[in-house]
Amino acid sequence: MQQHQQSELESAVLGGGCFWCLEAVFERLRGVASVESGYTGGPRPNPSYEEVCTGSTGHAEVVLLRFDPAVISYRDLLEIFFTIHDPTTLNRQGNDVGTQYRSVIYYQSPEQEATAREVFAQMGSVWDGPIVTELSPPQPYFRAEEYHQHYFEQHPLQSYCAFVVAPKVAKLRSLYAARLK
Repeated sequence: MQQHQQSELESAVLGGGCFWCLEAVFERLRGVASVESGYTGGPRPNPSYEEVCTGSTGHAEVVLLRFDPAVISYRDLLEIFFTIHDPTTLNRQGNDVGTQYRSVIYYQSPEQEATAREVFAQMGSVWDGPIVTELSPPQPYFRAEEYHQHYFEQHPLQSYCAFVVAPKVAKLRSLYAARLK
């Protein structure tokens, strides 16, 4: 019997508005082993949700993805990321306004940085306005409070989830059905 070697998981850290939206989308993709909501990008260690919401911590709401690159590539993750949020609005996604909702990619390696730059160039022709997504080196990451983890799954009828998160999940289903778990 031939053994198949399991690929080593890689990490990706992405911010594109509220982390509930990103988490709900990415946890539905084949090859994504885990998605965790958290904060990164600011100097304050272990910030609380309430502190991050003030916009004064420098942190962004992000998701930490662990993915199998043999099943879904980093490039594919970034292309989906650029599809499910608006990378042309500075420090804003819909009614969520502030630096904590900025569009940002925290690359985890020189290879991820190079891939992100290639995807930026590719996406420049897709969007009407200039892409304002930040490209940043890794920063200390802090896991968000437990009640933020798998938020959409636990609260699908909550108004924000119903009106903001659910349409992003529906968009994912329509555009990337072949990639769903």
